[in-house]
Amino acid sequence: MTQTAVVILNYNGQELLKKFLPSVLTHSTPARIVVADNCSTDQSIAFLEKEFPTVDLIRIPENRGYCGGYNYAMQHISEKYCVLINSDIEVTQGWLAPLINLLEADASIAAVQPKLLAYNDKSSFEYAGAAGGKMDLLGYPFCRGRVFNELEKDTGQFNDCEQIFWASGACFVIRTALFSAMGGLDEDFFAHMEEIDLCWKLNRAGYKIYYQGESTVYHVGGGTLAKSNPKKTYLNFRNGLSLIFKNWTGRELLFKFPIRILLDWFAALKFLLVDKSTADASAVVKAHYHFVTNFSKEVRKRNRTSQQLPNKKVSDLVSPVFIVVKFFLQGRKTYREIMVQ
Repeated sequence: MTQTAVVILNYNGQELLKKFLPSVLTHSTPARIVVADNCSTDQSIAFLEKEFPTVDLIRIPENRGYCGGYNYAMQHISEKYCVLINSDIEVTQGWLAPLINLLEADASIAAVQPKLLAYNDKSSFEYAGAAGGKMDLLGYPFCRGRVFNELEKDTGQFNDCEQIFWASGACFVIRTALFSAMGGLDEDFFAHMEEIDLCWKLNRAGYKIYYQGESTVYHVGGGTLAKSNPKKTYLNFRNGLSLIFKNWTGRELLFKFPIRILLDWFAALKFLLVDKSTADASAVVKAHYHFVTNFSKEVRKRNRTSQQLPNKKVSDLVSPVFIVVKFFLQGRKTYREIMVQ
C-alpha cells in the first residue's frame, strides 16, 4: 500500500477531522494520508499543522466543490492508487488492504468501493453508497442495501465481492492514471452524481467497478447537505439529466429521455401535493430550467464524451428493472425484492 494515497477533501471540517482523521491514520498504514483543503474559513489548516503534522496538506486556492476540489488535489498525487474519502468517515482495522488487493489482482478493475455502513447506526447500510451502486433501465441510480430512502440492515447479505455500476464518492479507491485519463470529475456537477458519471465513463472505456464486502467503513452522511434539502434536490435532478444525456446512446435518448422528463414532473407534483414541500418542487423546476438554458453546452459535452469513449459493454451492466415501478407501485423496498422479476 506504499503506492496508495488516501485523500480527504475538507471544507470547514475541523471538528470532523478531529473526530475521524485519527482512525484513518491508525488503520491506513503505510498509505500516504493527504488532506486537500477547499479554502476553508475555519481553523482547519492551523489545526492540522498543529495536531497532525505528518499529514500532507494540499491548499486549494478557492472552494471548488467536491468535483473541482478533487480534480485540483489529484494533480498533486503521484501514487498508483488513490482513495477519495469524505471527512466524516470512520475507517476500520484492515479496511484498505482488501480494496488494494482487488486492484492488484485484476488490471481491468478501475475502482473499488468498501461496504458503507451508517456511523450513527452501525447495523444499517448508509445512504451514500451502501453495498455498491447500480443503474436501472431509466437511468435511476440505486444501491445494494439502499433504494431511494429505504435503508436495509446489514445481516451479512452483502459480504461479497461483486461488479457494480458505480462506486460511492463517499469512499472509493481508483487507479490514479485512470482518474486523469477520464478527465477527472465533471466540475459542472459541483457535487452529487459526479462519481456515477466518472464510473460510467470507466465502464464505457471497458474497465470494471467493484464492491468489496471484506472492507467496512462507517459514514455519518449529510456532511455537505442533508438527505432532505432543496439544494440537494436541485443538484440531484439537474445532474441526473446531465448524466443520462451525456452517456445514453442516441436510441436510449429517443425512447427513454421523454419518460424521465415526465417522471421528474411527477416527482415535482409529489413534492408539492404529498410532501407539502414547495421548495423541493421548485428545485425540480429550476433543475429543468438549467438544463434547457444550458442545452447547447450539454450537447457539446455529449459529443465530446462520445468521441472519446465508446458505449462499450455498458448495457450489460444496467439492471433490467424499473425501480420507480418496483418501489412505488409494487411496494418492493429492498434490493433483492427489486431484482425479482
